[in-house]
Amino acid sequence: MSSIQTFQIVEYKDASEEVKAIYDDTMATLGIPFVLNWFKCQGSNATLLRGNWGKLKSTLCEGTVPNIIKQLIIYSVSAERKCAYCAEAHKIFANMIGKSLYPNEDVLISDNLRSDIIPHSYKVAVSIVSNAAIHNGQINQEHFDILVNAGYNSNEIQELFAQADLVNMLNTIANISGIKVDNELVELSQSFA
Repeated sequence: MSSIQTFQIVEYKDASEEVKAIYDDTMATLGIPFVLNWFKCQGSNATLLRGNWGKLKSTLCEGTVPNIIKQLIIYSVSAERKCAYCAEAHKIFANMIGKSLYPNEDVLISDNLRSDIIPHSYKVAVSIVSNAAIHNGQINQEHFDILVNAGYNSNEIQELFAQADLVNMLNTIANISGIKVDNELVELSQSFA
């Protein structure tokens, strides 16, 4: 009995023109000069890749909530769930953003989620949304009130809770595909470690 590999890594040079266009958009949007393994493991299915990239792009990369909060939510949930790829990748992205926001701080933001350098509103969002993702959306009015009191409006709250849905997709694909953290991403992270 032969095994079927459903998540073949498709390198840029081997990708179809349609997939190359999506790969190009991921690199431009994320500001990195390489295609992440999370996208490459979907490169044999342009329809799937386009849909998942569209969701990721609009949920994680666009909107009014600072990207660092979204990265910290995905990192926190992924670490709790032991999704090695997503935890490491989003930790690296969060730390890169953290170093650009707090260049004089000699800490990595992912290791200091309770630190005073992280605004209270960020901590509140990470805590509540991570809890919603891990506990299958168990949220009540009190949680919404806490977010409002932390300064978030209704559109931002929707955007925050969309991260709980997004992280489910990210973790599922990463875990099922068995992808490893990108060497290029690790190398990039060493510049601020």
